[in-house]
Amino acid sequence: MSNNNYNEISKNGLWNNNVALVQLLGLCPLLAVTGTVINGLGLGLATLLTLVLSNGVVSVIRHWVRPEVRVPVFVMVIASVVTAIELSMNAWMYELYTVLGIFIPLIVTNCGILARAEAFASKNSLLPSIMDGVMMGTGFTLVLVALGAIREVLGYGTLFSNAHLMFGEMARDWTLVFVDDYAGFLLAILPPGAFIGMGLIIALKNVIDNRIQKQQASTASTLTSSVTSTGTAA
Repeated sequence: MSNNNYNEISKNGLWNNNVALVQLLGLCPLLAVTGTVINGLGLGLATLLTLVLSNGVVSVIRHWVRPEVRVPVFVMVIASVVTAIELSMNAWMYELYTVLGIFIPLIVTNCGILARAEAFASKNSLLPSIMDGVMMGTGFTLVLVALGAIREVLGYGTLFSNAHLMFGEMARDWTLVFVDDYAGFLLAILPPGAFIGMGLIIALKNVIDNRIQKQQASTASTLTSSVTSTGTAA
């Protein structure tokens, strides 16, 4: 696969076809666990690893799976990967595992993961499929972290609180406190705050996309006018 195709995969995963911002998949865990940056980062990395491993396995076995049973087989692959990740988190990140709770096993039901296995990994070779998993997972993780940061700053007045749940005891001092004795903004940490924050992030993306399209249209119009003027003069 050419570098241009890898660039396209990267752009689609991070921006143009972002799982959360464009496909609007996986919103239940995204809205539920993003009370803090660390919670969002933990679930995001688990989802990213699931995407990478499931895409890779599906790509390898795609020639041996009959079309009639491909979806059940893909679900079994995803469930096996998620189970391994869940047991690993239970063993080495138990406190974070208890915080995320049911949303770790529920990664199996994330339509975005099955969609990538069906739409991309089952039709492409190993390396592009892994790249697709990395980029789609990274795009999803960035949205989780961004929403978690917004809600944590507004809701608690902190950033990176409870970082030790993921990074160990050395991370206990990583918490940034913006306002001492901050009373907190209750709406930000409640479900309606998650919906509002998500809506603002999607709106920001749409604004950026519209500006890019206008700039591209303006550039194309200028080039067309220049070519027309050159042709007329000749």
